[in-house]
Amino acid sequence: MGDGSGDTREVASLDATIIIPVLNGELYLERLLDMLERQDFDGSVEILVIDSGSTDRSLDIVRGHPSVRLHEIPNSEFGHGKTRNLAARLARGRLLAYLTQDAIPLDTGWLAAITAPLDPTGIDAVAVFGRQDPRPGCFPLQRYEIEAVFDRFGAGVTVYERGDREPTPVEMDLLAFYSDVNSATRRDFLLDVIPYRDLSYSEDMAFARDLIEAGYRKAYVAAAAVEHSNDLTFGEYGKRIFDETLAMRRVDASGRVYGIGDRILRAGYGILKDSLHIIRDRDFGFGERVRWLVVNPWYHVSKWRNYGRALRVRLDDWKTIDARSLEKDRVRRAR
Repeated sequence: MGDGSGDTREVASLDATIIIPVLNGELYLERLLDMLERQDFDGSVEILVIDSGSTDRSLDIVRGHPSVRLHEIPNSEFGHGKTRNLAARLARGRLLAYLTQDAIPLDTGWLAAITAPLDPTGIDAVAVFGRQDPRPGCFPLQRYEIEAVFDRFGAGVTVYERGDREPTPVEMDLLAFYSDVNSATRRDFLLDVIPYRDLSYSEDMAFARDLIEAGYRKAYVAAAAVEHSNDLTFGEYGKRIFDETLAMRRVDASGRVYGIGDRILRAGYGILKDSLHIIRDRDFGFGERVRWLVVNPWYHVSKWRNYGRALRVRLDDWKTIDARSLEKDRVRRAR
């Protein structure tokens, strides 16, 4: 299936394009571009930045790197799925590697590692995602969740495909996990077979679900690692959980839902588990341990409270959704 756009596409004259959607990304953008320009990749590469209305120093930073291509769009035209499809049309590389503006590859071998499974003569995956290592200083709940999520995929290269039988919901959760924080795909596959859906959130999970259900293969590469964790205030974290839960309702209406009793039990279990982890965590000094033992439980409460809010809201109740959405809040602040 195509993406429904009549826009003219660039000719694929290079081996790879690294794509970075940007909105007010000055905090990490210089480090990111410096690392990308040092990648050890056996082929021709370009870096493409799609900026959607930055008002900070992001544009100056990009223009300070003459080899980086910059394409600007109005903020009103941005969409997580449709902007990545736009970038694919603009790209000149046969392979597309996607990073968010705050995901920094850990070494110069990242691009080679994230694109290797796309080789049709090798693993023959159509989509790849890599590991994320949390930044120092992120709150324990986020740090431990990120580590647990990626630890379950193993330490090497792991291939996922549906197989002949119908996967259980738990199996599909694993099969369909994907993150555009750090990912890669083939340009012709994205443009001519399965594009990103035009979603306000979780376009990556929807993309992975679509390709797995269609019988294609994805891969995980632990060596293609980036430093990444969202820099969120306490209030922003709850809104992000609201956005993520709402997005998954739209992507998979048959997905697992936790009732209020389950949410209370999961919050309690998470608090206990994290507290024990914090006590044993050698990265924390005594004062930090005491602080997080007091503060971290409230992140668990916020997580499951906002999960419940996202379950209860009507999908067409835009007033409530806009008021509780981090995505909408950031768009308002960027204007």
